[in-house]
Amino acid sequence: MPKSGFVGILGKPNAGKSTLLNWLLGEKIALVSPKANASRKRVNAIVMHGDDQIILLDTPGLHEKEKLLNKFMLKEALKALSDSDLVLFLADVRDDLSGYEWFLELNTKNIPHIVVLTKTDLVSEEEVRKKIEEYKKLGKALDVIPISAVEGKGKDELLNAIVKYLPEHPYYYDPEIISTEHIRDIYKELIREALFEKLGDELPYETDILIEKLEEFDNLDKIYATIIVERHSQKGMIIGKRGKKIKEIGIYARKLLEQFSGKKIYLELYVKVVPGWSKNKKMLEELGYEVEL
Repeated sequence: MPKSGFVGILGKPNAGKSTLLNWLLGEKIALVSPKANASRKRVNAIVMHGDDQIILLDTPGLHEKEKLLNKFMLKEALKALSDSDLVLFLADVRDDLSGYEWFLELNTKNIPHIVVLTKTDLVSEEEVRKKIEEYKKLGKALDVIPISAVEGKGKDELLNAIVKYLPEHPYYYDPEIISTEHIRDIYKELIREALFEKLGDELPYETDILIEKLEEFDNLDKIYATIIVERHSQKGMIIGKRGKKIKEIGIYARKLLEQFSGKKIYLELYVKVVPGWSKNKKMLEELGYEVEL
């Protein structure tokens, strides 16, 4: 019987979780951005490794902020932890172990886990070896595996380790599909990635995307999306002088959308000011977040 199971990907904000998911999958499903806390919702992706099936649960970064949106993000991460057969705890090889120690406190059910050291291309091999020993000394992880998505190192070793610790189980999903996410959610994430790419650190944290309408055809998808911000100054930043910035965002977003879908994309982008949306339960739910006060 093949092995099949759910694998949560957890770590501090910007540890490289979405990059890892896309790298293992070979497709762009999760938002990749250098800005911390870019991911806000779990993404289920399915990787076939030989005859075995790995269902990856990407999550927002673990953090302790009190804002309502951040509470949702922490809830998503903890739900992925409880739903998992195995957890990958991702840690930037340059970081100390404080994030890992907090993860161990949160892991009250003692879900088995592997520590994955990311961005190892940025330090020496000796520094990588020292960091591996630091984690191993704690004696909590099944394994500690260094990887570099940039250099393509550690992928097979990591996949083999994941499969080693998964239970024998029939496939949960058709092996032909790569994600359980609705196409709307994937399109939303790709538009958000375009925002991060074109605005960088200038992009306000309180920014989100609402897909107002999606029309799907054989060779064309029409997407009508609204960029939600909290202040008029943020709206001006996204639109830019004479609409230059939002035009750049739209062009880049269409490129990402067409690369993913294999279709032509018609995209209309609007910008709307909704004061305090990130603290508004009704608005968060409209954007697809499940929030408990």
